[in-house]
Amino acid sequence: MGSVIGKTGVAEPAYEVLFKQHASDTFPYEIRKYGQRFAAQATFTSNDGDDRSTPFRLLAKYIGVFGTPENEGSKAIAMTAPVAISDKPTSIAMTAPVIMSNKDATTKTMDFILPAEYDSLEKIPKPTNPAVMIHAIPPQVGAVHQYSGSMRENDCKNKATQLVKQLQKDGVKELTEDQALQNYEYWGYNPPFTLPMFRRNEVWIPLDEAQVASLVSGTGGVGSATGVTDIN
Repeated sequence: MGSVIGKTGVAEPAYEVLFKQHASDTFPYEIRKYGQRFAAQATFTSNDGDDRSTPFRLLAKYIGVFGTPENEGSKAIAMTAPVAISDKPTSIAMTAPVIMSNKDATTKTMDFILPAEYDSLEKIPKPTNPAVMIHAIPPQVGAVHQYSGSMRENDCKNKATQLVKQLQKDGVKELTEDQALQNYEYWGYNPPFTLPMFRRNEVWIPLDEAQVASLVSGTGGVGSATGVTDIN
């Protein structure tokens, strides 16, 4: 029942909060800085409707949620004699968030962020299903708005639109709504069957160093910031 009411108990990638906008008359958000992360990714199309269960199941099977993990694992185990090398699936811990983004007009991607221990491609078990790929996510800084409720695409897009309008108001003038809607991501922290009222949803809009600096130094920004002089 824990997952149904929103309690996941899974690890999240580390991040630094650089800035918070939490004034009562604003659309709240925070600016986060993430280091490099690695993710398992599956692709799906808009023709699937809003059913995201197929990519979720593909990725869940890769990490071993539904039984034997669908990945390759080769681990050398030192013994007195001989040295035994076994090829067997490797279970991978579930982490959050699950990230969804638009690849093009009809194609979307879903990412499972891998645990911090998998900090290089060489350490990550290879998927046995060709529909799952592993990729590196470079260090990023962006604006995040957190909310509960539906994870439907239209609701995510509406939140992203409100977020970009607040960012523009706070000093990020060069960020257009079209740019934001092309690049925003939905981050989900709960299984699909979690009740909407208990869900932790987030929308993420990537920003560059100049945009973050304009938020901190501009008169529109309200909140606190640390470490914004170097976000690389």
